[in-house]
Amino acid sequence: MQTYTLEKARAYETKYAPFISRDERPGYHLSPMVGWMNDPNGFCFHNGKYHIFYQYHPYSNHWGPMHWGHAVSTDLLHWQYLPVALAPDSPADCFGCFSGSAVTLPDGRHLLMYTGVQRVKALNELDVDIQNQCIAIGDGLEYEKYPGNPVISGEDLPENLSRRDFRDPKIWQEPDGSYRCVIGNRTEDGSGAILLFSSPDCLHWKYEGILDRSYNEYGRMWECPDFFPLDGKQVLMVNSQDMSALGNEFHNGNNSICILGHFDPQTKEFHREQICSVDYGLDFYATQTTLAPDGRRIMIAWMQNWDALGGQPQEQKWFGQLTIPRELRLQDGKLLQAPVREIEALRDRKVAYTNLRIREETTLRGIYGRMVDLTITVRPMSDSSYSLFRIKFAMGSQHYTSISYRPQTSELHLNRSHSGSNRDYNHRRKCLVRNRNGEIKLRLLLDRFSAEIFVNDGEQVLSTVLYTPQTADGISFLSDGDAIINVEKYTLIP
Repeated sequence: MQTYTLEKARAYETKYAPFISRDERPGYHLSPMVGWMNDPNGFCFHNGKYHIFYQYHPYSNHWGPMHWGHAVSTDLLHWQYLPVALAPDSPADCFGCFSGSAVTLPDGRHLLMYTGVQRVKALNELDVDIQNQCIAIGDGLEYEKYPGNPVISGEDLPENLSRRDFRDPKIWQEPDGSYRCVIGNRTEDGSGAILLFSSPDCLHWKYEGILDRSYNEYGRMWECPDFFPLDGKQVLMVNSQDMSALGNEFHNGNNSICILGHFDPQTKEFHREQICSVDYGLDFYATQTTLAPDGRRIMIAWMQNWDALGGQPQEQKWFGQLTIPRELRLQDGKLLQAPVREIEALRDRKVAYTNLRIREETTLRGIYGRMVDLTITVRPMSDSSYSLFRIKFAMGSQHYTSISYRPQTSELHLNRSHSGSNRDYNHRRKCLVRNRNGEIKLRLLLDRFSAEIFVNDGEQVLSTVLYTPQTADGISFLSDGDAIINVEKYTLIP
C-alpha cells in the first residue's frame, strides 16, 4: 500500500534524479538515486537479481528522516535504481525506517526486517526515541508493512538491555526452515552487545540470549551485526561506535570489527578466537554480507566516515557511496578480501611493465586514469633493499593521494592530505602488513570519487573517498633506493 509519505519520496526521485548525469556519479560504485545514503541494508540475492537497499534521505545530501532506497543488479557493479522501498509512514516507524536485512520466504515473497523508531515521552517528560524491529513483505518492488509491527519490541528484552539502542536486525534461515536474527544492543555497563533471536515464521520471535558483548573494550554501541559461517569458522561482524584505538588497530572511532570463533548451537554460545579490523582506511563502516548463488560470501559497506561529513562538496547532488562488493575467505586464520571477480568484465586497454628498475619519481606511459584497476608488485634489488616505495594517484599540478611502504617497519601509509579537501580532519592512516623480505603486492581500484587498496591479495584493505578534480588523473612511482616493480593496469569501462 502506497502512503502519501512514500508517494512523495518517489515523486521527488522521479523529478530530480534525471538532473544527475552518469559522469557526476561513481562509475561502478553505488551512490543514492538522489540525496543522502549511508548504511547498506537488505543485501541479498532474490528472484534472479542482487538487491541492495540503503539508508536514505532523498530530499537533501544530509542525514534526515530515514527511508530505504533500493537498487538491483545482475553483476554487483551495474545497478538499476528502483523506487524507494520504505518510508517512515506507520505508527511503528514514524521517526525512521532504520537498518536491517532481507530474506526470501518459502513461497517466493521477499521479506524485509528493519528497525522502526518511535518517539515517546519519558518520565521526565522529555522525548525519547524507542527502537523496535519491524517487518515488510513484498515482491521485490512493492512492500507492505506487517500490521502487527513491531514484531520484536523492548518488552521482549530482559531488564538489563536497552530499549533505546536496539537496532539493525540481520536475518537468515536455518536448514530446518526456522529463522534467526542478530540485533545490536547495549548492556547495563553502557557498552555494545549482539542479541540472538529465533522464530518459526519471521513474525513471532523468541529472545535466545547475548551472543557476544564488548565489556567496554571494543567501543560502545555495536551496530549493523552480521553472523555467518566461513571456511570452517563462524564470523561475527560488528560495527562499533566510540571506540579507542588498540595498537595499530581500530583508529577510525567508528570501526568495523571481524570476530572469528565457533558457535555451539546447543548452548547458543559464541566463543571468540580472534579479533581484527575489517578495513584500515579512512572511510569504511556498516558492513553487510550475503551468500551468492555460487557459494561466495560477499560483503559491502558504506564508504564514508561519520567524523568527516563536513568535507562533502556542497555543490554535489548526492552524498554517500558503497564500497565495491568484496569476496571473503579465510586463510591461515586471517580474513582475506578481494573485489568481486565480476569487475574483470569491465577491464579494457591493458598496459603492463615487468622487471622495471626505479629510483627517482617516475611516470610510465599509459599508466594514468581515475577509473582503473592497477596492480603493482615491488621487490628489492638482489644486493640491496629500498627504504621507501610510494605511489601517487589522482595526481595533478596541485593534488595527489599517496600510498607509501617502508619495508624496515612493515608499515603501509595512506595519505590524502593533498587530495583537495578543504576541511581539517584526519587524512592519514597506516597499518602493519606482513613482511615478505621487502616484497609487497598492491592492487589499487580507482573510481571517480574513491580509492580502495588491497594489500598482498587482500590481507589488508584501505578505503578512502576522494573529492579531487577529475582532471587530476596522473599516477607516479618513487623508490628511495633501487626497487624492481611489475605493473599491470586496466582502464575500467562501466
